[in-house]
Parts: sequence; structure tokens; C-alpha cells
Amino acid sequence: QPDPTYRYPIYARPKDLISIDLGKFQPEMKNRNLAGRLEGNKFAPYPTRADIENGVLKGQQLELLWVDDAIDAFFLHVQGSGRVVFADSTKVRLAYAGRNGHRYTPIGRELVAKGILDSDEVSMQSIQAWLEANPLAGLQLMEKNKSFIFFRILEGAGPIGAQGVALTPGRSLAVDRKFIPLGVPIWLNTTEPGKSRKPLRRLVIAQDTGSAITGPVRGDLFVGYGISAGIRAGRMKESGTYYLLLPK
Repeated sequence: QPDPTYRYPIYARPKDLISIDLGKFQPEMKNRNLAGRLEGNKFAPYPTRADIENGVLKGQQLELLWVDDAIDAFFLHVQGSGRVVFADSTKVRLAYAGRNGHRYTPIGRELVAKGILDSDEVSMQSIQAWLEANPLAGLQLMEKNKSFIFFRILEGAGPIGAQGVALTPGRSLAVDRKFIPLGVPIWLNTTEPGKSRKPLRRLVIAQDTGSAITGPVRGDLFVGYGISAGIRAGRMKESGTYYLLLPK
């Protein structure tokens, strides 16, 4: 139940949210999806993040649970899955269940465009610090990302990637499916984030996707959960290469 502390809802997938696989209509649009809802007999865009935050879904009994921090909830949407720890230390795992179909807007890029942050200092931690220091402007900034994620409570192993299997810390890579099929083994050749420039070279598997992961050489490495993993993931924006391992 919500209370004055825990007042930010995490929503389940609405029943009227429709996802369309465009590849079933045009082969060249394979792995592209469109989301919206029916308004009468017309397919229309789903409400934006701002619409939903302002209560457009209230009264539909979609609230899975409530959390105590709007910024943490926002980054849960960015990650697409996560863990919620209750006051009695019990944990609930949340998995991706759908999105409203609006384009994902990286708010770090918005901060750079406004001259608030330099491009080389953008990380999840620096963005979070700015949002906490500027709550009203931060709310407006978060609403610029119109994309909104819906969740389900996950039982068993996880988090679950787009391939339908549990992701493995340090071994599961999210890719753009327009260029790389899920399940392909990839030799990753990059560096750890930070000043050490420690090499990061290992075998990974393409097992997930993401709305911000676009392009032939773009990947997000799943590094696990917890504070240290969050710090590492939040700073990761290294350049590098990877090699697809295919049958000869």
C-alpha cells in the first residue's frame, strides 16, 4: 500500500497496451515493433511518461508496488529490470513486461546539450546527482524521456533477457537485433571504465536488446546487481570492437 514515504508506483502492463510486430507486415521491418492502443477503431499512441506520472492510469489497479524514490524508479525504467527491497529486508524482483512505445530519450544527452554536464563526465551517477540536487528541473528532465516501462514480478532465475533466458553477469550482451541475432557468441574487446584502462576481453552471448541500443557496433554488458555493479555499469561507455563467432 502507498504511504507518504512509499508513494511512487511501479506499474504492471495495462490490458489495453497493444504491441505490433511490424516484421509480420513488411519483411524489411523485422525486429521492429510499434506499441499503442485502440481508440474506437483507430490505433493511437499510448500515453507518455508525463501523462502516466500525472495519473492517467490511476484507478486501473495496475500498481504492483510503491517505492520511495522517483529517481530510482526512473533508472529502474532505464535498466528494464531490477530488485526492490522492502523495509523488512525482503526482496521482490521486477522484470520487463512492456513499454508504451514512445522513443527513448537519453537525459544525459539533454544535460550535455544544455551545457550542464560535459560529455566526458556523463554517467548514471553524475546524472543522478544532478537530479537529486535539482528536483523540480529534474522532474521536467525525466519527463523529456517519453518512454515508460511496465513490469511484472519475477519468480525464479533472472533477470530475463529478450532471448527468454536468465542473463549471466559479465557474459550477457544486449545488442541491436537489426544487425546481430540473439544467441550469437561474441568476442568482446574493450576496456573497463575508469582511469585504469584495464582490458576487458571475453566471450559473451547476445541475449538481450534495449531501445537505446542501436547500431551495428553497440552493446550493453550486463554486470549484475548491487551497489558495485551499479557504479560499474553507470560509468561504462567505452569504445571497442567485437567479433561474431559464426560457423565456418
